[in-house]
Amino acid sequence: MSTSTITDGVLAELYALRDQVPGVTNSAVASADGLLVAADADGVRPEVLAAMAAAALGLGRSTGQEAGMGPLREVITRCQSGHIIVYAVGETRLLVVLGDEGLDLERLHLQSRPAVTRLAGLLAA
Repeated sequence: MSTSTITDGVLAELYALRDQVPGVTNSAVASADGLLVAADADGVRPEVLAAMAAAALGLGRSTGQEAGMGPLREVITRCQSGHIIVYAVGETRLLVVLGDEGLDLERLHLQSRPAVTRLAGLLAA
């Protein structure tokens, strides 16, 4: 599969999350070391978002391992104006989703889990 086909597939997943989940404002997929793969982002710097999400993912993984709680699924940060959710996509990638205060977290979790599986398949190609 070509790089442009992979990028198009990743972007389709990001656009779908924005369309299917009320409150999603921005999203990106990156490597676990913070390199941006693709983004659906307005008003944020996607490269910086990718790097910061990688740091959150690493901290979450380390904390989960130390606590003996198994593999990391997601890290959720709630801020005054919204949410930042970082999902592990396999061992080497991540999905970061930003949402406003109206973000439907339950719907996001329902939609993101199959999206994470599809993204893992796309990115393994």
